[in-house]
Amino acid sequence: MATRRSIADAALRLALEHGVDHVTVDQIAAAADVSPRTFFNYFASRDDAIIDVDPDATSRLVESLESRPRDEPPLVALRCAALEQLAAKDVDLDALTVRMALVESHPGLQARHAGHFAALEAALTEVVARRCGLDPAVDHYPAVIVAAAAASFRVAFQRALIDPGVRVDELVAHVFDLLEAGFPTPAGATCSGPIPPVPPEQGVAPC
Repeated sequence: MATRRSIADAALRLALEHGVDHVTVDQIAAAADVSPRTFFNYFASRDDAIIDVDPDATSRLVESLESRPRDEPPLVALRCAALEQLAAKDVDLDALTVRMALVESHPGLQARHAGHFAALEAALTEVVARRCGLDPAVDHYPAVIVAAAAASFRVAFQRALIDPGVRVDELVAHVFDLLEAGFPTPAGATCSGPIPPVPPEQGVAPC
């Protein structure tokens, strides 16, 4: 884990200093004090190192969603799972925000990140479908809910870039509050349940 973090940090630092298109795998490896071979043990490409999509983090998010109480509405479960991951000890919210800004500014990184994000959305959609007792191949509700949550997550990070004085986790909580107020569960779904109101001034609600 320490080696992976060192490589990802070096990749971000070099991309910020020299521009994404002027950074090579060899440069990243040298800055992280590892060999190119070691680099490829952790990342498939330069862009993957800059984006730093951790497959373990993806698995943890899916597992966190799986473990939420079965009577929680999907948006509540997704919200709590996301906030739980953002609160993890090894998550640097400031670095994550900077990394997302870099992704937003570079078309190649956007495309690569979209591919990773699509895989995550598919995994979360399967979990939501199971929780709701719905078939995602027939009912669009699980995919729509996850897509809305993912879009809101991106909006929170974009807002954090505009207003660095606001914490990303608080923004994520707020955009989920907006979603929860307007997305009732469909008739016949087994995932219905009360959604507790959270006033915007309350900040991050306990889960």
